[in-house]
Amino acid sequence: MHAVCLNPVLRKSSLNSFPALPGLDLSKMDHSNSIVLDSINEGVFTVGLDWRIQSFNSAAERITGISRKDAIGRNCSDVFHAEICEKECAIKRCLESGKPVVNSTAHIITNRGLRLPIRVSAAALKDAKGNVLGGVETFQDLSQIEALRKELQKTHCFEDIVGRSPIMQGLFEILPQIAESSSTVLIEGPSGTGKELFARAIHRLSPRKKKNFVAINCAALPDTLLESELFGHKAGAFTDARRDKPGRFVLAEGGTIFLDEIGDISPALQVRLLRVLQERTVEPLGSVDTVPINVRVVAATNRNLKELVASKKFREDLYYRIRIVHLELPELRKRREDIPLLVEHIISKFNRLQGKSVSGLSPEALERIMCHDYPGNIRELENMIEQAFVLCRGSQIELHHLPPELRPETAHKTAANFGSMTLKAMEKRMIEETLSRLGGSRRKAAKELGIDPSTLFRKMKEMKIEFPENDGRNAKKSFLH
Repeated sequence: MHAVCLNPVLRKSSLNSFPALPGLDLSKMDHSNSIVLDSINEGVFTVGLDWRIQSFNSAAERITGISRKDAIGRNCSDVFHAEICEKECAIKRCLESGKPVVNSTAHIITNRGLRLPIRVSAAALKDAKGNVLGGVETFQDLSQIEALRKELQKTHCFEDIVGRSPIMQGLFEILPQIAESSSTVLIEGPSGTGKELFARAIHRLSPRKKKNFVAINCAALPDTLLESELFGHKAGAFTDARRDKPGRFVLAEGGTIFLDEIGDISPALQVRLLRVLQERTVEPLGSVDTVPINVRVVAATNRNLKELVASKKFREDLYYRIRIVHLELPELRKRREDIPLLVEHIISKFNRLQGKSVSGLSPEALERIMCHDYPGNIRELENMIEQAFVLCRGSQIELHHLPPELRPETAHKTAANFGSMTLKAMEKRMIEETLSRLGGSRRKAAKELGIDPSTLFRKMKEMKIEFPENDGRNAKKSFLH
């Protein structure tokens, strides 16, 4: 159900709800007007120029938990407790701009102390001569919609990882099995695909979850410093080593160590790391004693280690030691159906961090977001949304809030896969690609797309999508190498 949007100039012909009379006093509306307001399923209240509430319908009573008798005559901010009242009051915005506010999102606190998500619209109240008499605001309780959204999100979210594509669902399925073991894991994937998120998920799902998760970027430190960070050192081992320092392996005792960008370590350090993995002991710099360790190792790289082994830049014995379990993460452009879900997840995150109530992207902005190839993958997408948040002052991210490379004048350069397509055409392409990946199974495709099989069948007929001969029942895909 959509929130009611009231016209800024409310004339007598508009359902006779607000008679267009000079000096209109909405607190003295007749019985028929009250019946009209009370028949509306959304909350409605009106205020005069003194910001005191003049009318308050039954849906407003139900949603806020405040009676009409207690509301009328009071300042609206004393009744309508929303986080937007302080800085982003919807009525104030429309009175200042002269334009109605439509479908802005916010939260209110009811008289029972409950925090409810709502959708708000507001407009100015004017008489027949165009004089502003006050404002009207409508609001819809979104708590049920929010609950349904969260239930749906659970099926598409694993720990902090979001995805509904077949490849991501396959990874979600095997992750708990990987976590149960103590085997070393190698995660390969381009930069920005979420390798550390997967490493943390493995740790949180494992029997080691109560111990430390220790991460280190092997490409960020020179060899001598990295060796000291990994294995520790004794006082006097080198200049400025004034006291003993435990290494990351020791700090991760009983838990998990995450070796990011392992493909960048030098041959000399590769030898030392191989010995640690084989003997399960570390030898701090400047010490002749070894320290036993009980640590689960998860390594990651954005490079192709198999090619590095072939070119003699990475030790083959170390490669097979860290590649006991192998996960390969896909580029974002290979899982485009996850983009809307990721956008929603990222927007929710920035709403919490920045105290905003951005509801989402306009259709035009979403189209541009879907067209981009994302060489920086999910990290690039998140940066784009963050930039849009900085520029967005309303309830929805529009096309002009996006980075320059996604705006119309340059967007054709990045739309290689989708081209200039309408949302309808994009929907058709997504259905076709999903059916193709799933071997023609309409049941699986409907589940992945989050729609009923009958809805998929109807859309395929409307869009004239060819029905595949193969039903896809035997189609399988392996995600664990």
